[in-house]
Parts: sequence; C-alpha cells; structure tokens
Amino acid sequence: MPSRMWGMTDQSKASTFGLVAGLGVGAGIFYYRSLVNAHRALGLTPSILMVHADVRRVMALAAARESQELAVYLNSLLLQLARGDAQIAAIPAFSPQICAQELAAITPLPLIDLLDAIVAEIDRRNVRRLAIFGARVTMETKLFGRLEHSEVVPLLPGEMDAVSNAYQRIVEEERASPEDREALDQLAHTLIERERLDVILLAGTDLSFVFTPETTDFPCIDGARTHIDAIMRRL
Repeated sequence: MPSRMWGMTDQSKASTFGLVAGLGVGAGIFYYRSLVNAHRALGLTPSILMVHADVRRVMALAAARESQELAVYLNSLLLQLARGDAQIAAIPAFSPQICAQELAAITPLPLIDLLDAIVAEIDRRNVRRLAIFGARVTMETKLFGRLEHSEVVPLLPGEMDAVSNAYQRIVEEERASPEDREALDQLAHTLIERERLDVILLAGTDLSFVFTPETTDFPCIDGARTHIDAIMRRL
C-alpha cells in the first residue's frame, strides 16, 4: 500500500497539522502545496490549519539574536493553532530556528523540528563536509550550531554577502532572477570543487523552488523538502 511510505494508513487517524505561515509567502505556499500533493498521492485529504506570522518582526528578532522574545512571539502563534484544534505543528523557516531551544520549553504543541530532520538526513547520508546557502543568520551560526558531526566550511566574506543578498531578494520577490540563480549555481559548483564538499545544504525554504530536483546538477540537501518528508512521516 502506498500509505506505508509515510506511516499513514487510516484517514480517520490523521492529525490536524498546524503550519506557521507568512515567513516568506513563497515558502509558505511551497510547504502547503507540497503537503497537499503528498496527501493526494496517498489518496488522503489533509487537515491543515495555518496562522500568518509577521515576517519582518521575525526576521528582525532573528537578526538581533533576540531568541527569547522571538520564542514568545512564535508561541503566541502556536497557541492560536492549538485553539483551532491542531495536534502537531511546524515552523517552515530557518531563521526562526535560532530560538528553537527557548520555544521548545514553552510550546503548547509538539513540533516537527526542521533542524532535527536535516541533521538526521545529513547523518543518514554520512556527509562530512558541507557549505550552507541561506539567510545570513543561518550561515553565520552554521545552522545554529546543530551540525556537530559534519564540518561546515565557511564561505569567504564576499561569497557570504552574495548568497545573503541573493536570498533576501528571492524571499522578497518570491522568485529568483536568472542572474541570481546563475550566480548561486556557479558558486555552488565552485565551492564543491574548491573545498571538496560532499553537499551544499540549501538552508532557506525559498531556495527549494529555485533549485528543484529536476533542475539542480550539484550535490545538495534540500532542507525544506527534507522537513516536509519528516512532517508526512509524523501525520
């Protein structure tokens, strides 16, 4: 039976899933569409609740490393989902993960953790050396210090600026210009050859609709798609 792929066998047992959207409109749409398509492939109808976050507030708090204040704000959104009868939830963005520890202590709902899913995939693939593409805070903190078993190769300052600026434009415009996509693609190939990397970690949800499995020719781990797979295994 196809449902065994995700551990889902009975529609009546499916949990209502809460999604904190708004952390990049394109990213929220990507998660929603991917989850709906995954359910349809199994002949199931998803039960999804969404709440819209203030992305500017979240990004500002993350950039300032105000993890406790950010956790309190995200918790207020999770409380709204809990009141709507969600049983489990996820935050589909990387920058807010800077407050993962603080949020875990107060969340009203069990969370399907983005970073846990990525770490498990990196361990499964036995990745030893990687570089990260995403928002500046994600790159500077080396995925918030979670990659203990792999060497994260830092980008040169100019490369860090280029990736950070391109990613910000992609988030704001909900698309990548041909120039930004080409620049990121070339940098990925350069880093893999120069630094002898196993993979590029795409640690920005909006990169998932820029670098699709069908159009990407460098070795990578797509953080958002890895997270979506983990969500489907839990529902």
